Formats: sequence, C-alpha cells, structure tokens
Amino acid sequence: MLAMVVTSCVLPLQCATLERLSLDDLIARSTMIVRGKVTASWAAFTGSVIYTHYQIQVSEQFKGTGQNSVEVMTPGGTVNGLTSSFSGSPVLHPGDEFVFFLWTSKGGITWITGLTQGLFSLDPGDAGADRMATRAASRELMLDPQTSRPVKDSTLTMKLSDLRSRIAATLGAQGGVK
Repeated sequence: MLAMVVTSCVLPLQCATLERLSLDDLIARSTMIVRGKVTASWAAFTGSVIYTHYQIQVSEQFKGTGQNSVEVMTPGGTVNGLTSSFSGSPVLHPGDEFVFFLWTSKGGITWITGLTQGLFSLDPGDAGADRMATRAASRELMLDPQTSRPVKDSTLTMKLSDLRSRIAATLGAQGGVK
C-alpha cells in the first residue's frame, strides 16, 4: 500500500536537468540547422511514452543536406485524452517559424538540440527586412558544463543575417562542415 502511495506521488513529478549550450555548442552539436515553418503536428505513443511529431517545411538550410521538409519529435503530447509533458520540451504550433538546430539519432529520429535551446523564433517582419531571431531563456534547471553548477539561462536575440553569419563562421572554423 505504501509503495502505491509513494509511486502515485512521484509519477507526476517529471523534471529535466539541461546542460546550458552556447550558440557555438548548438552549431557544433547539430547535424542539421534549418529555417522552417511548422506545417503539421500529431502525437503518438512510442512504447509507453507520448511524443509529438512536427512536420517542418524547410525554407533555408544552414547545415546538413538539402531537404524540403523534416519531421521532428519532442517528448510529451496528448493521445486519446492522455497528456504527458516534459520539462524543457517545446510546444510548437502550425505557422510558427523558427531557425531549428536539430540532430538525428542513430535510429533516424530527428530531435531539437537542447530542447528549447535549439529554437530561434523569427518575428513576422517584412519579406525584405532583416528579421530578428530570438531564443527565449529556458526556465528549466540548467547546469554549466564546466562546473556542473546551476546557472540561469538568458534570452538571445540577433538579426537573422547575423545568425546566418555566425553559423557560417563557426562551421568554417570547424573545417567547413556543412
């Protein structure tokens, strides 16, 4: 009886500890970096865990092989009235446009690098304007990779042209990996 009570109290408490990633870390660890728009989403069980799948229409490729679209998975979602959520896991909506920092596992599943850290939202802006890209500060517990101590995350905002240049410069310094 005691085990059931303890289990029922612990199960709803899901949390994650994230390693804080710098922009250069995101660039280096990602197998693909694209600008794209969310066109569809659906949730499904994989084993006993619910994952939300997002279809992304790619409009610009910064790293990786050219693709017109990519499917990305994030932990959490709702299936048949059952909802699961995970700390640090983003929720995206059709029409949202981002620069996505992505990595593909050996199993062929594509994930967002560092969960919310790998998403730079793009302001609507004019078609010809240099739009702003913003990565919101994570509210999750983050650790500094050097000291393993908790650190606060901060919002990062830059012009899309500056983000493009930074990605190209970092890739060039790594030996031209694209």
